[in-house]
Amino acid sequence: MSTAFAERERERRGLEDEVEIVTGGTHPADSVHDEVVETMAEIGMDLADRQPREISTPALNECDVVATMGCSTLELEADVEVRDWALPDPDGQDQERVREIREQVEARVSALFDEWFGPAE
Repeated sequence: MSTAFAERERERRGLEDEVEIVTGGTHPADSVHDEVVETMAEIGMDLADRQPREISTPALNECDVVATMGCSTLELEADVEVRDWALPDPDGQDQERVREIREQVEARVSALFDEWFGPAE
């Protein structure tokens, strides 16, 4: 979810040449959870073809900011800003709860872009 929202924010703000979005998990699922695919489709975001992937600590150390969903204990270099959003795992949650998580993720992604680039116009 966070990657999809970050990609949308990057495009909305015309930051395609300035912002690289790196995504992955330290312990990724085998597939995007059905609940997430369905809930994101409700707002026109198609995640059906997305595939979770693992990301390495060296790759994360190349980032300016890393947002975690709260399920990892990263030890990154001091110049990498880490945001632990402490969000629940949507896997196995009912649709209403997944919608709530989706709204939280969307708000946090938007706020992060506002912080780094100023409010969207």
